[in-house]
This record gives sequence, structure tokens and C-alpha cells, in this order.
Amino acid sequence: MRDNQRIIIIGGGLSGLTSAYLLSKRNIHATILEASPRLGGRIQTIKGTLQTPLELGATWFSDMHPNLLALIDELELKKYPQFSKGTSLFQTKSFEPPQKFFVPEAEKPSYRLAGGTQMLIDTLAEKLPKETILLNTKITAINETADGLSIKTDAGGTKEADKVIICIPPQLASNNITFSPELPDSFTALLPAVQTWMAGSLKFTLEYDRPFWRNEGYSGMLFSHAGIITEMYDHTNFEENKFGLTGFLNAGAAAYTPDVRKELVLSQLEELLGTQALNPAAYFDKVWTDEFVLSGNQIIQRPHQNNGHPLLQKSYMDGKLFFAATETADEHSGYMEGAIIAAQSIADKLA
Repeated sequence: MRDNQRIIIIGGGLSGLTSAYLLSKRNIHATILEASPRLGGRIQTIKGTLQTPLELGATWFSDMHPNLLALIDELELKKYPQFSKGTSLFQTKSFEPPQKFFVPEAEKPSYRLAGGTQMLIDTLAEKLPKETILLNTKITAINETADGLSIKTDAGGTKEADKVIICIPPQLASNNITFSPELPDSFTALLPAVQTWMAGSLKFTLEYDRPFWRNEGYSGMLFSHAGIITEMYDHTNFEENKFGLTGFLNAGAAAYTPDVRKELVLSQLEELLGTQALNPAAYFDKVWTDEFVLSGNQIIQRPHQNNGHPLLQKSYMDGKLFFAATETADEHSGYMEGAIIAAQSIADKLA
């Protein structure tokens, strides 16, 4: 392949950045167009009042994800096991005391990334020329021309490319981008029915000045059928000098305001862990249904619906258009591992 070919990657999440990084290692340069004002996609680490790294997006991975682990090692980042030592809680009914259980130290634990998952995004971005990453650039149309592909932005601009790699969720691409000529009917029908992983999830984080739950012998792990919190885990940092809790809220809580959600979260934790839970240094939550993740209502009957579908792994527009979001991967689709697999597949095709 010619080194001077014009390649545009749509989407600056993990799959888009990894695709650009892997291509750059082969002296193939790409431009990333990201619709939002930040990089990361469904990875988003923020800092609390006390500078604790707090995850609003993708967080955990394991030894079952060798491609992600290899990339983390290559980028010289550090992983560490999710804390699980102590008493964990299972709340089945709001009017009964929670069940207590112990999770033995796992031989194959879940891992987190030191400094937050955003370290993966930031480090990949640092490996690429700054001028090749454009934020706040939303794509509305891709048209085939005699010279390649013409990409239109919502600001009215046009960019030309020889090849385009779409690294945003297929459902989002289907609703937001028009294609000319139209893509095959079977593919056009498939795209809206590809589940966007994490869409609709509601994640929360709490920052504390001390790990009072650990001091009381609790792991910070909670599973509940009774309160607004459905899952929760210890969120202490790698150095164990910044402390927090994180997890998922009931999907129905998306209808509440953030202040109401915070009130209900603290009320549930006070009941389970005591009054020390009532004074976090910071509270954040995020409903993963914004315009950069999902467009319209998903019609999904099962988890990972159509993820890894063979049609997602083909090229279109005479070999000039590719799809490479995590949902396209034939293994671990929807996960960070799937994003890496999708990126590797694209890099191999374009090398």
C-alpha cells in the first residue's frame, strides 16, 4: 500500500486510536475525526476533588484479553488487580438485612489500569502527530467519487480520502451518516440492529478522603436487587492513597436528576456501610446515551446482538470503506479487547 494514501478514521475511541497507532508503526498515516470535544469514546476517566482517578466508562479487563494486555505492556502502562478482600454484600430485599459473603483472592483477577483507563487513550494519542487528531468534527455523509471518498462534516466542510475506517458504533453510524451510493440492503438493515455496548448503562463514582469500608473490613463490593445501586466495587487507586467507590445504577434512575441519584445512592450506602458514607469528597455519574454513543432507540432482544457479524468485517464502496468499532470484532466484541482486535484486523487489511 502507498504510504501517501489518504486514510481517515472516524471516531477517536480505543479502536480508532489503536488503528491509527498500529498503522503508524507501518509508516501508514491516518487522520482521526472525532465528533466530541474529547478522545476516548466509552473510556472516560475524570479526576475527583482530591485528584482520585474516577472511571465513568470502561474499567476492567482480565487475562482473557491477551491483545489488550500486550498493548498495555507495549505502551509501558501498569495494571493492578481489582481489590476484593473483606466482606461483600448482597442485598436481595429492601426490608431484609443484606447477605454477607466473602470473595476469595482470585487466581485470575479483574484488572484496572494505574492512573485510570484514560491512560491508555492519552498514551496512544501521544504516539500520533497532534495535527492528525481533529476534535468536534462530526461526519454527516460519505460519498464515493472518482478519486476516492468525500467526507462531509456538520460544519459544512469536506475532506477527501482514499480509505475511510468507521470506528464509531455501527448503530450510531447508521443513524448519523448517509452513504452514496447506498450500502447493500442487507448491510443497511443490519447496522441499526447492532447493539452498542454500554449504551443505556448508568455508572457512578464516589470519592472519599479515606477508605472507611476497608477499615471496617468491607471489600466495597455490593450487589443489590433493592436499591438504586445494582453493583459497586472498591475504586482505590494503584498507589492506595486515593479512595473511592464505583459501580452501576439501576437503568430506570436515568429519569432522575443527578442530585436525586446522589441522594438515593448515599441513602443506600448509609444503610449498608454507615454514616461515614454520607460525606464523599465528590460524586459523579454518567448515563451512556449521549449523542456520541447512541442515536435513537435501540431495538435489542439480546446482549451483544449482531456484534461480530460477518458483514461488519467486510469492506464496502469497492474496498474503500471499513468498519472497526469494538462491535465489529469476531471475539470479545463490545469490550476493550474487541476494540484492539478490530483495530488489528483493519491494520492487517490496509498494510
